[in-house]
Amino acid sequence: MNKYRITLIPGDGIGPELADAARRCVDALGLGTEWDVVEAGECAIEKYKTPLPDHVIESIKKNKVALKGPITTPVGTGFRSVNVELRRRLDLYACLRPCKSYKGVRSRYENIDLVIVRENTEDLYAGIEFEKGSKDVKDLISFLSRINPKQIRPDSAISIKPISVEGSRRIVKFAFDYAVKNNRKKVTAVHKANIMKYTDGLFLQVARETAKEYEGRIQFEDRIVDNMCMQLVQKPEDYDVLVLPNLYGDIISDLAAGLVGGLGVAPGANIGDGIALFEPTHGSAPKYKGMNKVNPTAILLSCVLMLRYLGEVESAEVLERAIASVVEEGKSVTYDLKPDRNDKTAVGTSQMADAIIEKIRKG
Repeated sequence: MNKYRITLIPGDGIGPELADAARRCVDALGLGTEWDVVEAGECAIEKYKTPLPDHVIESIKKNKVALKGPITTPVGTGFRSVNVELRRRLDLYACLRPCKSYKGVRSRYENIDLVIVRENTEDLYAGIEFEKGSKDVKDLISFLSRINPKQIRPDSAISIKPISVEGSRRIVKFAFDYAVKNNRKKVTAVHKANIMKYTDGLFLQVARETAKEYEGRIQFEDRIVDNMCMQLVQKPEDYDVLVLPNLYGDIISDLAAGLVGGLGVAPGANIGDGIALFEPTHGSAPKYKGMNKVNPTAILLSCVLMLRYLGEVESAEVLERAIASVVEEGKSVTYDLKPDRNDKTAVGTSQMADAIIEKIRKG
C-alpha cells in the first residue's frame, strides 16, 4: 500500500517537464508515493471548458497535499489566475517562500537565508474589482463621492483592498509558529501603515498584538514596505522571517528570490488548515515548452518543502543535499546555472533530474 497519495497538476508551458522531473526525484526516495494526475490551466480549457475543473479541487481536498507545475496567467485579459483561484477555493491562506543561497548559483550575495510569509486571500488580490465605465463602477463612484471628500475621476477602474482582523491574525500566527518550529530568531511585519492607516494599520496592529504571545521566544519588529526593499538590498543578513499582506508579499518574494539567483531557485508552498499545495514561484515560460531546457531546481526545492510538511524530514534533507550537490558541482546543470549561458556542456531538465536521482541513490 502506498504511503502517500499526492495530487499532481503538471500545468502549462514548461510545467509538464518540471512535474515529470519532480515526480521522478521524489519516487527515487522510495517513500511509496502514488500520484493523482489532474489537469488545470490552458491545457484543461478545451477538454473541460474551464481552466479549473471541479475534479481538481476535489482531488486536492481528498489527498490534502498537491504539487503543481506553473500555470499560465493571461495579462489583462482572459481567465482569472488559476493560482489565485486555487488559493481562494481551498483557503490556502499562507504562502511560504524560502529564499536561500546555494553554492554554484550566480548571485551578487552570499549566505542569504530568508523566509517570506505572504497572506494569500485578502488585500488587492481578493479580486473585488469594478471595470471602467460599468454601471457598478459609476454607482460606486457616486456613493463614495457622498461619503468622502476625495473625489474619484469618472473614468476610473476601482479595486477594493480588504484587510481583516482574522486574516491578519492567522497569517502572523503562521509566521511566528513557523519561526518557532524551524528555530528562526525574528519575525518582521511589513506594511504601509503610515499611509493606509485603516487597512495596513489594522494589519500592523494585529501583528503587534500577536507578537506578544511569542515574547521571549521570537523577536518582533516592523518595517514600511518601501524601506524594506532598500534594507533587503543593503543588508539582507539583518532579516529572517518576513510576514506581509498579499500584494507586498508577492513583490518582496520576487525581490528576495533575486538575492539568491532568481526565480529558477525559488520554491513555494500555499498552506491552509490541513491542506497544502506546493509549486515553484516562477511562471510557465511557454516559449521553452517541450525544449527540455529549463532549470528544475525551484520545483524540486518545492518538493523539499512538501516532504517537510509531510513529516519526512530525513527524505527532505536527502533531496535538498542532492540538489545542492549537483548545483555546486556545476556539471550536470541547465544553461542558466552555467557561468556562461551558452556553455555547450549544459544539460536538459530531464538530465539534471537524472544527476540528482543518482546523488539520492548514492545517499
